[in-house]
Amino acid sequence: MKAIEKSKGIDLEILFEALEVALISAYKRNFQTAGNVRVNVDRETGEIKVYTQLKVVQEVEQPQQEIELYEARVYDSRCQPGDLIEREVARQEFGRIAAQTAKQVIIQRIREAERELIYKDYLERIDDIITGTVRRFEYRHAIVDLGRAEGILPREEQLPRERYRMNERIKAIIMEVRKSSKGPQIILSRNHTGFLKRLFELEVPEIYDGIVEIKAAAREPGFRAKLAVHSVNEDVDPVGACVGPRGSRVQAISSELRGERIDVIRWSEDPEQYLANALSPARVVSVELDERAALIIVPDDQLSLAIGKEGQNARLAAKITGYKIDIYSQTQIAQERLSSLGLGDDSAEATPETAEPSMAELLAFGGEKPAAGSLPENEAGEPDSAAKPAGVETEEPQAEAPEANEAVEPETEKRAEGEMEEPESAEPAEGGDGEAEE
Repeated sequence: MKAIEKSKGIDLEILFEALEVALISAYKRNFQTAGNVRVNVDRETGEIKVYTQLKVVQEVEQPQQEIELYEARVYDSRCQPGDLIEREVARQEFGRIAAQTAKQVIIQRIREAERELIYKDYLERIDDIITGTVRRFEYRHAIVDLGRAEGILPREEQLPRERYRMNERIKAIIMEVRKSSKGPQIILSRNHTGFLKRLFELEVPEIYDGIVEIKAAAREPGFRAKLAVHSVNEDVDPVGACVGPRGSRVQAISSELRGERIDVIRWSEDPEQYLANALSPARVVSVELDERAALIIVPDDQLSLAIGKEGQNARLAAKITGYKIDIYSQTQIAQERLSSLGLGDDSAEATPETAEPSMAELLAFGGEKPAAGSLPENEAGEPDSAAKPAGVETEEPQAEAPEANEAVEPETEKRAEGEMEEPESAEPAEGGDGEAEE
């Protein structure tokens, strides 16, 4: 019994109780009875005694459960009909089948005790990192050998694009422990945020010692993560301690996470400063808070960096701070606020480049707005809206008609008639007279 206790790690009292239950089952199996049986195993000497409980009656009808009054008074002289007495059963009466039954019960009880012990052991280790070996794959789930038990790494708890090989050693966090008929089920995870925290505790001694505290963390597993840290010792730089000399510490963690990019930021009690740090590596001009919402203004050249690839940087900053974040560049916020005050450039004169085409131009191009550079240009290099394409007739703009009560000036009529008269013939060129005479 002591050898089993040492090898299995099961308490000795549990083993004695299992032996007693096994002997009770063997007695009932051997004598085909459902009577009450009690087994006593001496914890010091190991002596086993089996007692059967019989009911005292005047006339016996069930020999395995009843005893006559005169026989019962041999064991207890003061017993009366209806009382229960105990009589010891000789162990030699147990046969081969009863012994086999006892063996099976003992083995089953030891297994149950071992499973319960493993369940309690791993239940206390939830959120801790554990190292195991990949043994097989079931329905895209990886089965990891943890030594005393097997863990399950579900597909949804694996890093994206991560592939495992047989007998590969991996690290994971114990996320959940469940009871089942086949023993405890230990659910592992590698994309949980707690896994990132535990890796930093293993890699950074200042965090393990409590000098540097992890205030918050956010992850998009396999792509990017943010970690907010704070130092209780003013002489210790929390960001530098986590990054390590030449980035050695954070690079080791990033390699374990298959190249996941990690931003370590400084936590601050000031929400504005904390939000500005959360958008690192982008620079922040100003932060405006409204309850749990934040308006963040960044330089024009930092807008794309603040938002990040597919919005990753902004999403992680919102997760780690708990604020709803709106990011604007300086130009955008200025235009928006001027427009809200009615001071925008909507009323400004349109330049030739932004001017809308006239009706004649639209008609000339089939009713559609001509593309830039499609209109002909005049001598000044500006688009000539009066020009028209060949083969397309357009209505010429009519001059304003004179009012009815106004007469046309005579000089204007004469000038008009004079312009219509043919000009006097010019002097012929040299040799022209000779050609005419001929």
